[in-house]
Amino acid sequence: MAQNNKSGNFVRQAGILAMAGIIVRIIGILYRSPLTGIIGDEGNGYYSSAYNIYTIILLISSYSIPSAISKVIAQRLALREYRNAHRIFHCAILYVVIVGGIASLFTFFGAGLLVEENCKAVLRVFAPTIFLSGLLGVLRGYFQAHRTMVQTSVSQILEQILNAVVSLLAAHLLVQMVSLQSETTQAIYGAIGSALGTGSGVLIALLFMWGIYGLNRKMILGRVQRDKKKNVLSYRQIFGIIFAMVTPFILSTFIYNFSTSLNQTIYTKVMKYIMHLSEAEIAVNYGVFAGKAVVISNIPIAIASSMSAAMIPSISASFAKGDKEKTHRQIQVAVQTTMLISIPCAFGMLALAKPVTELLFPQKESLALAAALLRAISVSVIFYALSTLTNAVLQGIGKVNAPVINAAAALVIQTVVLVVLLTYTDLSLYALAVAMVVYSFLMCVLNNVAVRKALGYRQEIKKTFLKPALSAMVMGVVAHYVYIIVYWFVPVNLIALLPSIFAAVVIYFTLVIKTGALSEEELKNIPKGGMIVRMAKKIHLL
Repeated sequence: MAQNNKSGNFVRQAGILAMAGIIVRIIGILYRSPLTGIIGDEGNGYYSSAYNIYTIILLISSYSIPSAISKVIAQRLALREYRNAHRIFHCAILYVVIVGGIASLFTFFGAGLLVEENCKAVLRVFAPTIFLSGLLGVLRGYFQAHRTMVQTSVSQILEQILNAVVSLLAAHLLVQMVSLQSETTQAIYGAIGSALGTGSGVLIALLFMWGIYGLNRKMILGRVQRDKKKNVLSYRQIFGIIFAMVTPFILSTFIYNFSTSLNQTIYTKVMKYIMHLSEAEIAVNYGVFAGKAVVISNIPIAIASSMSAAMIPSISASFAKGDKEKTHRQIQVAVQTTMLISIPCAFGMLALAKPVTELLFPQKESLALAAALLRAISVSVIFYALSTLTNAVLQGIGKVNAPVINAAAALVIQTVVLVVLLTYTDLSLYALAVAMVVYSFLMCVLNNVAVRKALGYRQEIKKTFLKPALSAMVMGVVAHYVYIIVYWFVPVNLIALLPSIFAAVVIYFTLVIKTGALSEEELKNIPKGGMIVRMAKKIHLL
């Protein structure tokens, strides 16, 4: 866990975490398709509804712990206060045991107050996972504070693999148990099986991280014993720091992510009491939106989340040292890197929405709707990616209240938009898509204004946004027509999709280099950058 120049390079560490995030999302996509085949869109709806509430409680109790703890500990490590860093770690463990325990009990016994009748059992299965997630979050935050993302990355992959395996097996077995009962009962039991998979994944990740900590414990304690600094923080001071830091993180993250649960609740109530749809019909519809379109759009957003996790300790350290120039440089590189990936992903989803959805979720009855919803929310990928990064910047420099205010303002506006659209138009699920785009756009704008005021930082536009967008636009058109042409000769979705994706990658990679959106030096800074540079030179792109 030594800190050297390589591990201290947050772009490389973010790349490691981003690759893990992509792998995790791919595994998630791959297992969600057969899972949907087992539990159906209705089961997806019950699972998504319970999962959204579980996520909100997790956000309040422990989700923000890794970011907050990594920031606090990174500041102490930057000053070589190893004893204080370790005491903060111990206090954080105690904090999540208490808060996570209370949150778990509240979720289990209060499920009936939080979700509709058919989702209660699913939410109760999620309850123990909230407690385990808090402990896992502290361990991940501790290692992230050392600017090494390998442990977190491996634990995330292990978590998702076991999640996938247990979800499929448990859902299948539970559905078989009630195979003679109604489709709604089968959907509920299938959703319970999927929730069991989520908990199993968190448990294996926690055991792995605890094992890694055990392997490093001797070195960690030795470093603590060698720390002779006299300014040792009392436990009262540490809990004061944790509460002062975690509370704004929780508020910011809670409000930032609350829109999903709020929108789900509004949609459910309007459809049930104004449009008079049944609970099963609502679950089927919402399952298409949240269980298909949103799941696909979340893949590239994982990259921004990974970059954010890597940014917070690095920016906190440079800001604590008063190195404004380095802080600006870190922000610029992070935004450029994320946009180079998020922008083509958004255009790719727009151009290939139907074939991608058909590949991942081949259920014919909801294919057209899921693809159309994916197109509608594709642009939100860019906005969410950028707003996630700027959230991390503001938190990293101590402006933890700014994201809270921005998220609250965006939430109010998007809620008004959603209610109006659901009540006075026939947009239905598309109203959810519009609200999602409005919210992400407002967060993007408001956060950028806050960063500019706090740091005097202005993001370069042409290279960061315009050139990648132009390259991605051309890429999308080429990919779309390659798919159409190949499908005309060979009407098999996968066979037509693969060459269109290959063409998209080649076209975009070529254009971002030729337009100067990505320089040789910037290529070298990303994981495996040296190999990419050599390959680009061989084909005369550089």
